[in-house]
Amino acid sequence: MNIKDVQDLAELAKLELKEGEAEQLIKDMEGILAYVKQIEEVDVPNIDIEYPQRNIWREDEIIPADFSRDLIVEQFPDAKDGFVKVKKIL
Repeated sequence: MNIKDVQDLAELAKLELKEGEAEQLIKDMEGILAYVKQIEEVDVPNIDIEYPQRNIWREDEIIPADFSRDLIVEQFPDAKDGFVKVKKIL
């Protein structure tokens, strides 16, 4: 990674880098990449982990609707001829 790469990334990310920030970013990225390389070197034996798949949620059930148009109109404070009346909004 060089300064040109960092400047290109900063431009794509719409970042303005001050003088000296590009060099610091290169050092930071090299440190991150070295750490990732160190993690890649860890020997992990083949482990077969099984995660049981089970439904922890409730089963879906249909609940019949206990309302109708007439019931809604009856419960509305102001209704006329089977319609609900609302305030005029401009």
